[in-house]
Amino acid sequence: MKILRFAVVILPFLLVSCSVTKQTAVPTSTAGKDAYSAYIARYSDMAVDQMKQYGIPASITLAQGLLESDAGRSTLASKCNNHFGIKCHNDWKGRKMYHDDDERQECFRCYGSPEDSYRDHSLFLVNGARYKDLFKLGATDYKGWAKGLKAAGYATSPTYAQKLIELIERYGLDRYDTRNGVRLKPGQLPHQPLLVNGQRCVRLREGETLKDIAREYGMQLRLLRRFNEVDRKFTPPVGTLIYLERKKSRADREHRTYVVRKGDSLWSISQQFGVRMNSLASRNRLGDDNPLTVGMTLVLR
Repeated sequence: MKILRFAVVILPFLLVSCSVTKQTAVPTSTAGKDAYSAYIARYSDMAVDQMKQYGIPASITLAQGLLESDAGRSTLASKCNNHFGIKCHNDWKGRKMYHDDDERQECFRCYGSPEDSYRDHSLFLVNGARYKDLFKLGATDYKGWAKGLKAAGYATSPTYAQKLIELIERYGLDRYDTRNGVRLKPGQLPHQPLLVNGQRCVRLREGETLKDIAREYGMQLRLLRRFNEVDRKFTPPVGTLIYLERKKSRADREHRTYVVRKGDSLWSISQQFGVRMNSLASRNRLGDDNPLTVGMTLVLR
């Protein structure tokens, strides 16, 4: 008599929002657990890097990656490097893959690498207005993040938050929710990175120094000072944009010119628009013979 081979039954995990695919169930078999453990070992560093850059708990990123991609074994993940099931939308200009999901042959984003998928997932949350309140939570509040994702409409499954929390607690993913090996204190919020002129930056908060930001993002302090064109004697005022990358040589297309106001300096304008001071000075022929004055129109690009 033939021996019947029973496949592990995948629980129907209900539909998610229009942005992402349906999820698989949390694994219960030994094989499934091994696949999940291997996925965590491979992608945990990537999730931590995203946390440092964008303030999303690494445990949440890993749990969503596990759930959305079935530990990297889904068709989208294996053929398209899409670990979070993000669909094309109208602004997607990259490679595409058509796959049956909520509807037949829906359009999904394809990436050149898993790293690109992880970064796009972070940007999807950072730039999504409905997720902005999540970034007010602490980086170690994975339960708050899981419930917040569900409340914001990331998925329609009534058990979506519980699934994420179960994965995090089963595999101890919260151990990755650190900044340079130091857990944030209760109530201490991570920065919410912004994109200004295509460069990542954060706003300096009251009581903070550049050293605090450098430590949070695992950067050398001297490099952070260089990006922001300040020396060790200067303390930027509260609310100043602090760039985590080198500023550009010109502003974006939306900011072609700027009229100088009272209290402006070349440095403050440089920080406001993410443009290097030497580029501003050169473009506008600023120097000892042509100083910055109120009412002057500066060319930014």
